[in-house]
Order: sequence, then structure tokens, then C-alpha cells
Amino acid sequence: MSIDVFKQKWQGEGQNIIGLLSIFEEHNEKVKQLINLEYAHATYKRYQTTLRHTQEFINWNFKEKDFDVRKLNFKFISDFEFYLKGVKKVGHNATMKYLANLKKIVLICVKNDIIAKDPFFAFKFAKHEVDRIALTEHELLLVANKVFEIPRLEQVRDIFLFSCYTGLAYADVAKLSKMDIVEGRSGEMWINIKRQKTDTASRIPLLPPAMKLLKKYESRCEKLDKHLLPVLSNQKMNAYLKEIGDVCGIVKPITFHLARHTFATTVTLSNGVPIETVSRMLGHRSLKTTQLYAKVLDKKVSDDMQRLSEIIGAKY
Repeated sequence: MSIDVFKQKWQGEGQNIIGLLSIFEEHNEKVKQLINLEYAHATYKRYQTTLRHTQEFINWNFKEKDFDVRKLNFKFISDFEFYLKGVKKVGHNATMKYLANLKKIVLICVKNDIIAKDPFFAFKFAKHEVDRIALTEHELLLVANKVFEIPRLEQVRDIFLFSCYTGLAYADVAKLSKMDIVEGRSGEMWINIKRQKTDTASRIPLLPPAMKLLKKYESRCEKLDKHLLPVLSNQKMNAYLKEIGDVCGIVKPITFHLARHTFATTVTLSNGVPIETVSRMLGHRSLKTTQLYAKVLDKKVSDDMQRLSEIIGAKY
């Protein structure tokens, strides 16, 4: 049912509800039709997840299949926040993202005069700062030099290392093809892609270790499909990476996304690559996002200097 029909019913007798979920579904269908034109597929998936959470909340809180948008108020928003955190056990920052997605649907209703006031007006979207963990140079070498007798662990380790040397996220490594490898001005090879998550351009020169890994799997992947690396599901990759971390004696939890953090800090920023260059390679829309990695380095400097202070203090 279209927005115009909702509006007509509202301005008429008002006997039927104007369903929040119905408007949400219509919005998501339009986003779906614009995938690769205005939206990335990941954006559509996030809206779909938010819709599902909203649907489950309405059923949990009101025992209804839908909710009249004209009854939306601050209490609905607050109760939804509690439901996500307290019942679904969703983290704070993820909860804020889901609520931000819902607000976009609510604003559609405001702009179409379906509701007069934005119920999010007094709501504060405050995200908690998250520490970005990365492998140290020593830990990266431990993983890179480890000899695995089990082929699947070696394969997962190699793909993880490829991300450490390129900064690519899981989704971008999984879909990487020959078309994404281009030659630079000086004959060096580059990765040239649009990030699946943000649909932003990302150009990354291939470091020698990354090139070596592509060549290692070149013949194997030509027999399988157009993708350059034999990437397993994200769930399996992370399960095997945990096993790899245990074998290598690394205490910090290793996930595939840790590779992207490692590229940003240990591989690039720690070796003097300017933050603006790192930001472009990571495909960040804002330099502020990349600056979060610089804070990790600041913490490392602080920790290193604290140890030095203790050593100097003991000597003198």
C-alpha cells in the first residue's frame, strides 16, 4: 500500500491503522530495487534486519502484527531500545544503528504529513567508543610464519593475511576478481574496487606478500570460479581463526575483521603511511573514522613510554 493511500485513509474516517511495518516494507522494497544504483546490498540487508527487530518488538510489547504510526511516541522508542538491549542482547552501538534506521522510516511519515511530530525529537543517539584491537608486528609474524599441517587452517590463515596486507573487509575479499586488479602508472599492481559496505571507491597498491598469496591460489581458483581466493563463509573463517590464534599462542580474540584493523595500524600507520592515504585505501567516507585507528597507536605510545619510565626510574 502506498504512502498516498495511507494519507487518504488518515485524512478520512481513520478507521484503519496506518501500519509502521507496512511503510517499512514499502521503503525496503524500493531500496531493494535500487541496489547497485543508489544503495549497496549491505544497506538493504541492514534495513531488513531493522524491520525484523521492529516486527518482533511490536509482537512482544503489544501482541499485535503492526503498529499505527500515528501512535508513535517517545515511549515507543525507549521501549524499543530496552527490548533490543535487554531482551535481544544487542550491543549499544548496534542498537543505535537500528534506531537510526527506524528514524529514517519515521521521517518519511513526518514529511508526508502522516504524523505531525518526530517521536525521536528528544532521543539522543550516543555511540560508545570502541577500542580497535589489532595484531602487533610480532603477532602478525607469528601467524605468517606458522606451518600448518591441516590444509584448511593454512587456507584460512592465508586469506586472513591477505586482508592484513590489503585492508579489505571480508565481503570485499570474498568477491575479489581479476577485474579488480589493475596496473598502476609505474607497472605496480593495484586493487581497484567499490566497497560493498559503503559503496565507496577503494584503491590499494598490492604489497609483495599480498601478490605472493594471489599467485599461490591462482591455479586453484581458476578451476573453481571467477574469484581470486577460496574464501569460506564468514562464520567458518572466524571459527578457524580462533583455532589459529590458539595454535599461535595469541591471547587476543582473532576475527576476520581484526585483519582490517591490523592493516590500518601495524602495517600502514605504524610504518609512517600518512593517515589521509590510509583513509583512502580503507575506503572511509570520513577521516574521523580512520582517526580511531590513530588513537590505538596513541595508546601504544603511552604504554611503551610507561614501561620506559619504569625502566628509567629503576636505573636512576
